[in-house]
Amino acid sequence: MNGLMMNVALSVTSIMEHAERVHGTTEIVSFTRDNPRHRYTYLDAFRRTRQLANGIAGWGLAEGDRIATLAWNDYRHFETYYAAACSGYVCHTINPRLFPEQITYIINHAQDQYIFLDPDFLPLVESVAAQCPDVKGWIVLTSAEHMPETSLSNVMCYETLVAAGDTAFEWPVLDENTACALCYTSGTTGNPKGVLYSHRSTMLHAYATMMPDAMGLSRKDVVLPIVPMFHVNAWGTPYSCPMAGAKLVFPGSKMGDGETLAALINEEGVTMSAGVPTVWLGLLAYLKSSGLRVDTLERIIVGGSACPLSIMEDFDTYGVQTRVGWGMTEMSPLGTVNSSPSDRAAYNDEEFARTRLKAGRPIFGVEMKIVSDDGEEQPWDGVAFGSLKVRGPWICSNYYKLDESDAHAEEGWFETGDVATIDADGFMAITDRTKDVIKSGGEWISSIEVENVATDHPKVAEAAVIGHFHPKWSERPLLVVVRNADGQDLAAEEMLAWFEGKIAKWWTPEAVEFVEELPHTATGKLQKVTLREMFKDYKFPG
Repeated sequence: MNGLMMNVALSVTSIMEHAERVHGTTEIVSFTRDNPRHRYTYLDAFRRTRQLANGIAGWGLAEGDRIATLAWNDYRHFETYYAAACSGYVCHTINPRLFPEQITYIINHAQDQYIFLDPDFLPLVESVAAQCPDVKGWIVLTSAEHMPETSLSNVMCYETLVAAGDTAFEWPVLDENTACALCYTSGTTGNPKGVLYSHRSTMLHAYATMMPDAMGLSRKDVVLPIVPMFHVNAWGTPYSCPMAGAKLVFPGSKMGDGETLAALINEEGVTMSAGVPTVWLGLLAYLKSSGLRVDTLERIIVGGSACPLSIMEDFDTYGVQTRVGWGMTEMSPLGTVNSSPSDRAAYNDEEFARTRLKAGRPIFGVEMKIVSDDGEEQPWDGVAFGSLKVRGPWICSNYYKLDESDAHAEEGWFETGDVATIDADGFMAITDRTKDVIKSGGEWISSIEVENVATDHPKVAEAAVIGHFHPKWSERPLLVVVRNADGQDLAAEEMLAWFEGKIAKWWTPEAVEFVEELPHTATGKLQKVTLREMFKDYKFPG
């Protein structure tokens, strides 16, 4: 027997309609190239979204056609999100930090029809446009008076396009499984892979992120999404914030500028923010040098890469709660959040620190398991580890236009590529990538745990550990360190001594090498493939 409930489709359109009717007066503030503090409301935003949708409707696109963006976090990008997806097209967000060859590949693979771009990225687009024959037009996200000169053909001004559109638009009724957004992985092991999100998956992910132990969003919040809108939908905040009625503050191109971020937080009353560790290091450095505080800020979500304990402890001094999040492009992206144990008194300082560093518990909707090399599921005891697999309603079932995927080899599960442990309380900890684990003398070493200890050294800016050939032990960890401004005198002996009593003795790196910088992907992730290539001829001392 079925229940007698209405079968209403879960669509992104409903977020827009809800926010417009219920939260219409709530503000959206943006830092843009042509306006350092643009300010309007959800009511204004979605009126303009209808105008934009009318403009796009004249292009003769078919349902499911891809409309791409190369843009910062601001109100125009926000409008494009909704106008494209709610019209039945796919909003394809492109990461401008990728190599031009990768961007060309992505545009052509997705067969993007039109591309909305920030003026900052015009030189990049001009360099690849000739190699993108499917693109029919380029829309520059600015006003007519700020329109830059360009060699591109078929260029349109965004504000001119919006102004010409009627404020009334009949949104199509879409099946909830209709595709609404597309994002490509950073392509660390080959070409980037496309992840195609549905209206249903996006809605469910937005619901989940709002949970108290996830982002904990409400209409009382003022949210500063520093994680880019071109990277996994800014972790869902362009959907969850209007759903909750939270005020949005977009930092535009200033997402890495500590001074601007501090000003936006203090002047707009930001209560919650989300970003990668490097962003928080920049903000903390500015706060320390300026003596300023961020008293309205209650909590931050840190993701994208491992969060050093020092960031958490520094934010503790400002009364800001740090929540570690973990996920992937393939997971929309949120999988786990660590809001720290509620029973703080039950932990000593060392145990509490160790627990804070974990990726957290899976949010409802995400199932996970760890399996050994022979496929046996491992217990949740905090000791056993294995390859981490996940499944859920906002996790991709396959890659876009890719018939076979090793990551989806086991039906119903996605292979994350991470090695993890899960304790009895459900706290998951990433110990390595499957291709990054170090096996020394038949025993496994977690490169991530060694890196976490290394980055806690007061003279270390960044550190990476790779496995390297050793004639006796087969493989030993090599530590590669970037000194910070105060650590130019840091020597190998001091660095290695730092590990004493903090990790197992045999986990201690065999040697340390100092470099000016470490290689990263376009999304800021450490590129260990490149690092191994850099040290392929290295020989351990002695």
